[in-house]
Amino acid sequence: MKSYPISIKPFGERAILVEWPSEVSESILADILDFMDAFKEKRISGWEMSVAYNSLTMVYNGGFIDFEETKAIIQECHKNQTKIKTQRIQHLWTLPVCYDLEFGSDIVEVAKTLNMSIQDLIGQHTSHEYVVYGIGFLPGFMYLGGLPTSLEVPRRAEPRLKVKKGSVGLASKQTGIYPQESPGGWNIIGNCPVNLFDPGNASPCFVKVGDKIRFTSISKAEYKLHKIEGEVGIYKPEKVVLNA
Repeated sequence: MKSYPISIKPFGERAILVEWPSEVSESILADILDFMDAFKEKRISGWEMSVAYNSLTMVYNGGFIDFEETKAIIQECHKNQTKIKTQRIQHLWTLPVCYDLEFGSDIVEVAKTLNMSIQDLIGQHTSHEYVVYGIGFLPGFMYLGGLPTSLEVPRRAEPRLKVKKGSVGLASKQTGIYPQESPGGWNIIGNCPVNLFDPGNASPCFVKVGDKIRFTSISKAEYKLHKIEGEVGIYKPEKVVLNA
């Protein structure tokens, strides 16, 4: 596995920002995850880590940090991370999406902008696998890379004050799902009935950074059924282990 150069910067009194080369790459993401495993092997309590494409924000909840001391530990972990033989389980999740006009408030305009039919748009959106490069903005909001260039469309000029929970959107080179109602400026093309974040679960978000997502088109009737199944706790998203 290739190891990349990193830069380490203070990010306030209790946090550090570690940056990899400025590009969206599965190989760089794997290097970040390998580093996280190596750092966790140090068993230094109090740290929370958040991945975003080519960077890692490390926040220390135990008080102020000694930047130079922590920087040395980070450099050591990055240098020796290939020696850590942690087996990460990577999943491919298939999530249902209803692209009906009732849910896809922007799908007509997006199809027009991209000079394709709505069916072609749906076909392309469901025919690719997307890498989870980060989870943030909202609890459970997945930043998904791997969108084909044919589906790239700018963010809306005017963000909405309310985007419905489960809304599936497009923005530039990304696609994603709003895990709860919130303001947002992505172009909405459908809705996913799966609950992506449940604070009552031991693992509130079942998807992890490094997993992959694939969408499948469903009818309004199927959407309503899955919605009910999710509310009573019996719906289980389809998953496949990729590195068994």
